[in-house]
Amino acid sequence: MSDLQTPLVRPKRKKTWVDYFVKFRWIIVIFIVLPFSATLYFLIYLGDMWSESKSFEKRQKEHDENVKKVIKRLKDRDAAKDGLVCTARKPWIAVGMRNVDYKRARHFEVDLGEFRNVLEINKEKMTARVEPLVNMGQISRVTVPMNLALAVVAELDDLTVGGLINGYGIEGSSHIYGLFADTVEAYEIVLANGELVRATRDNEYSDLYYAIPWSQGTLGLLVAAEIRLIPIKEYMRLTYIPVKGDLQALAQGYIDSFAPKDGDKSKIPDFVEGMVYNPTEGVMMVGTYASKEEAKKKGNKINNVGWWFKPWFYQHAQTALKKGQFVEYIPTREYYHRHTRCLYWEGKLILPFGDQFWFRFLFGWLMPPKVSLLKATQGEAIRNYYHDMHVIQDMLVPLYKVGDALEWVHREMEVYPIWLCPHKLFKQPIKGQIYPEPGFEYENRQGDTEDAQMFTDVGVYYAPGAVLRGEQFDGSEAVRKMEKWLIENHGFQPQYAVSELDEKSFWRMFNGELYEECRKKYRAVGTFMSVYYKSKKGRKTEKEVREAEQAHLETAYAEAD
Repeated sequence: MSDLQTPLVRPKRKKTWVDYFVKFRWIIVIFIVLPFSATLYFLIYLGDMWSESKSFEKRQKEHDENVKKVIKRLKDRDAAKDGLVCTARKPWIAVGMRNVDYKRARHFEVDLGEFRNVLEINKEKMTARVEPLVNMGQISRVTVPMNLALAVVAELDDLTVGGLINGYGIEGSSHIYGLFADTVEAYEIVLANGELVRATRDNEYSDLYYAIPWSQGTLGLLVAAEIRLIPIKEYMRLTYIPVKGDLQALAQGYIDSFAPKDGDKSKIPDFVEGMVYNPTEGVMMVGTYASKEEAKKKGNKINNVGWWFKPWFYQHAQTALKKGQFVEYIPTREYYHRHTRCLYWEGKLILPFGDQFWFRFLFGWLMPPKVSLLKATQGEAIRNYYHDMHVIQDMLVPLYKVGDALEWVHREMEVYPIWLCPHKLFKQPIKGQIYPEPGFEYENRQGDTEDAQMFTDVGVYYAPGAVLRGEQFDGSEAVRKMEKWLIENHGFQPQYAVSELDEKSFWRMFNGELYEECRKKYRAVGTFMSVYYKSKKGRKTEKEVREAEQAHLETAYAEAD
């Protein structure tokens, strides 16, 4: 093993009361969070069923009425007296781990809570028109029985369309279709002045169309989106491929699993993901859609991973390291949401015994705890502990640098398992906040095509090895180092996570040219907080936010006019 792969040696850390509280937090989870989560999931399900019982015409009528309320609310705002605009959604409800500290400053709330309907499934156009609070569990429940699905279905049930568009969304099909926002055909946005517009790739609002992804809702309020659908089959034929060797070898095994060196498109699977369990072992999974008839042929194994008593998916996949490569068929919708029940592997930290058969059999139906309730039941000290002693980050890196990223994570964070998921980063006609490396199309690297560079999400979610061993670990410093490494290697950090970037570094990582042009053109400056200040870690005082916006305001409209 190279020096680069050797984890840092750290001194022991003195434990505090917070360590013991976190260790026994499972008591609160068992007796408070899980029962309330199950109740809330049930009530949300009933609400979804009620929505689905309405005709599309009635849903559209309700949508139009709610949009009028949003427009009136924005027009009633007094820019001189009222704070900057944000949604009325409570800070702890967001699924992301970044604390919504911007809402601590005085702000002008606009309620989007009613925007949770599937408005239309158009089988001819192969699109779904949905409101921003529709989540992945809800939309897959509607489309999968039709043998249709969104081109990119993010794994966790609670992830919403609005969050995946304004922020970041990926799935095992992203090596074909790109990120979630790449599959959106049209955005319906209420601008700062209360005007409702429809932005597409080729209409008069095309600049807004390309600026919306990664903008965190700071250009306008999303009230609906038209998203691409694809035809699917009832099952996913999933092949588990064990890979052993050093981290560079694991990275190459991952690349070879979905990116044929000869460029033969027929060898590209419908789905792919990888899990690296330790510095020398990983399992790569490739899936193709399969019919019910194929899945039920004699000799084929069907695995209903969605049953509450089943082993957690990441542990089930790990068995390939012992028994070798194997194939099984998983019902498609259960496959889509395979990581929901154990929140990838975070469930092991939340409930150390949650993966045991007795718990899964007796209480597995209560899983998962809602992330929002986990956040609501933690105080400031616990929140700060998780920022310092825990990592939830995604590193978006060019495919050919995955091995280097794995070595960096091992050395600086030593977090396992690590999730690997490839995605196309398209060369767009208008350059957005994230973009491929200049000239990538001339390098002929494995996985790249003429119109897109292949990237990978290196998902780092768990307690670092140093923390598990009781050693000192500076989470903030580790994130700063990660962000520096990403900037140097043309990588990107999704802003749902905790960020340590200062403003200058933020705009070194992301391209702000189109974003700032749209902020000025559509009068978002002075109405919505900038994406940097919305993502910035720490409390935002009204004075700080006002001064930051005023600095933009003084030049923005002078230039625009």
